[in-house]
Amino acid sequence: MNSGLPAGWTIEHVRALSGDPSAAPLSFDRLVVVEVAGQDDYEPLRPDVILAFHELCLVRNDGEWFMGQLDDDGSVICWASYGSNLAEAIRSL
Repeated sequence: MNSGLPAGWTIEHVRALSGDPSAAPLSFDRLVVVEVAGQDDYEPLRPDVILAFHELCLVRNDGEWFMGQLDDDGSVICWASYGSNLAEAIRSL
């Protein structure tokens, strides 16, 4: 299930860098949205990678990593883009 990760990355590397031994990729069968500043609506994302770190998630959409929270129903609500660098996004957890 590492196929969606950037070149050179494994889930073990993600776990080591994040300090979360339970970090895991999630399936795409869930709603993933990002909050839009100044609007009541959410913008749907079409991620190609979803990584869970307990209740937090990193979601890659069009090459950008978004930080979000895993909801009780399995959906992910993101609040901001943390750029295209996975290592920097992980350090923001």
